[in-house]
Amino acid sequence: MSTGAQLLHQPIARELGVEVIERVWAPGSARTLEELQNRYGVSRTVAREVSRQLEAMGLVSSRRRLGLVAQPMAAWSALDPLLIDWRLHSSHREDQIRSLTQLRLAVEPAAAESAARHASIHTRARLLPLAAELRRTGEAGDLQDFMAFDIEFHRLLLESCGNELFAALSPLVAVVLQGRTELGLMPPQPKPEALDGHEAVAEAVFRGDPEAARAAMQRILDEVRSTFTDAGERAGAVPTARPA
Repeated sequence: MSTGAQLLHQPIARELGVEVIERVWAPGSARTLEELQNRYGVSRTVAREVSRQLEAMGLVSSRRRLGLVAQPMAAWSALDPLLIDWRLHSSHREDQIRSLTQLRLAVEPAAAESAARHASIHTRARLLPLAAELRRTGEAGDLQDFMAFDIEFHRLLLESCGNELFAALSPLVAVVLQGRTELGLMPPQPKPEALDGHEAVAEAVFRGDPEAARAAMQRILDEVRSTFTDAGERAGAVPTARPA
């Protein structure tokens, strides 16, 4: 497919995907490629690429004589980072944030513990300056740079913990960390507890102290859950997270 077709199909797929997420395009209802072509004024090639992307994400299925049929949530590829991003930018973002936070609470403390056991000395040494950059950018209120360092910090931990399934979750964590900033769910400055927590994780992993690494990561994620709860109470946007 040409670059031009790619540029055309991506925003269309996103708009239709969000309609499925919002149930504007109700489960079980069908739309044809011709309808997509007429609605957006695009070629059949672009309409097909839209359908392929939505099918790959489990949002629709293609059926003879019917066209594209919207699917219920149970059929969605829930771990697809793009689907997660779309849900974060929909009216269902509270549910997505809660689910992702619970997933992180289940995975990341164990990943930090395992990284303290299995990560190479090179990886362990990289965490220390990343934690320092998180403190510098966080205290300066530079949320964009803070987000970039935060993504790299958590990616490095997940990918160096020795568990390939945990490593595969790093794109999801990146999406939610980016979403926190884009959606205004970060405080103007990260809480001191969060900055302290990242330094504590980095130091524990560097020392090869699994128990301390797990405990420090648990504190970071408890702070994340608290931040979302506080944001919801202020703005009515994110309900109190359920216990993990």
